[in-house]
Amino acid sequence: MLKFEKILTLFIGIGAIGGAVMMWIDPTGVMWGGEPLLEMLRAKMPWPDVFFRNFIPSGFVLLALNGLTQFAAAYLLFKKHPLAQWAVLACGIILMLWIVLEWWAWGFNAMSNIYFVLGLVEVVAALYMFKNQK
Repeated sequence: MLKFEKILTLFIGIGAIGGAVMMWIDPTGVMWGGEPLLEMLRAKMPWPDVFFRNFIPSGFVLLALNGLTQFAAAYLLFKKHPLAQWAVLACGIILMLWIVLEWWAWGFNAMSNIYFVLGLVEVVAALYMFKNQK
């Protein structure tokens, strides 16, 4: 199970880096179809003139919440640290909450649905690790 979790956390972390870089390369969202999303975020979220003038702040938040945390969990898994399962559980919950926010902002879409399932898999895997702890 630990090998699977290492791969999963690294995959999600790399995906977060890709998403953040995409937001930084084209902060308007025009190139990748995110312009309507930016308008929705401006309408629905607090302090739109501070956080949603473009996608640059969102890229940093994505990287921090779903990139760095996943890499930290992977590191703990590789080191067989006793807190690894807690880190994986936290990462799964954070990812699912992020996706719920995405669903609220612009509805269901295939990519978000897949990442929600990946977060759920992380939670289940962490619970499995707790159950089989020595």
